Amino acid sequence: MKIAIIGCGNMGMAFARSFLQYDLVRKEDLLLIEKSQERSETLKSAKEGVVVSTINAQIADYELIILSVKPQDFASLQEELTAVIQPQQVILSIMAGIPMSKIQEVLNHKLVVRAMPNTPAMLGMGITGFTAAPEVDAHKLRKVENLINATGRSVYLEDESMIDAVTALSGSGPAYFYYLVKHMIEAGKQMGFDEGMASLLVKQTMLGSYHLINNAEKSLDDLIKAVASKGGTTEAALRTFEESQLPEGLINGILAAERRAKELSK
Repeated sequence: MKIAIIGCGNMGMAFARSFLQYDLVRKEDLLLIEKSQERSETLKSAKEGVVVSTINAQIADYELIILSVKPQDFASLQEELTAVIQPQQVILSIMAGIPMSKIQEVLNHKLVVRAMPNTPAMLGMGITGFTAAPEVDAHKLRKVENLINATGRSVYLEDESMIDAVTALSGSGPAYFYYLVKHMIEAGKQMGFDEGMASLLVKQTMLGSYHLINNAEKSLDDLIKAVASKGGTTEAALRTFEESQLPEGLINGILAAERRAKELSK
């Protein structure tokens, strides 16, 4: 399969490297289009594909085109891309906020798949929600799904509006996790640990807890109860979280992210 990636930042290259790792594309069949001269030179040195700085006629030879630019940069691609895109090519957009109908309209092209990955895709441990325009047939969609799965796991969504929820929950989700870890480490420092020790305690706790969630045949409430004995230290912490309205704040923050995603899509 021949794949072109327009925009080779973290997410674009997470996809590219996953495809190469699993032999889903050869380096000579991977076109990396990066307008930044400095970034382009770095990519050329890494020799992870064919690197160019502009969209040109050679993109017509590629079966899949991945749009991995910032949403605000999409409009600037219209003229160049519309001039060379072919009817049978599939566009996979991982741009936040831009609906398929807008991409179809701007590019005058029907075969569009829209996806929202997250940054753990850089380690092959991402989760991506995706959906497709009705014009994309099952064979083409299966190929795209196989590529997406190289970056971790995926879920297909019939309703495109749910991509905004994916954006808020898992797309932005790593930042929520890092935010919690950051403040747990800060609490450790306030109790007298140096940053290295506090970081080790928190990160290993997070890692072990993740595996318990995945392997223990218990609900989250049961797992919490297993740690929080009555009148104990954990219960004191959880009571303070509730009094500080941490649960509501967390949920409201995620819902705010969804609202913002919907605003961007308009």
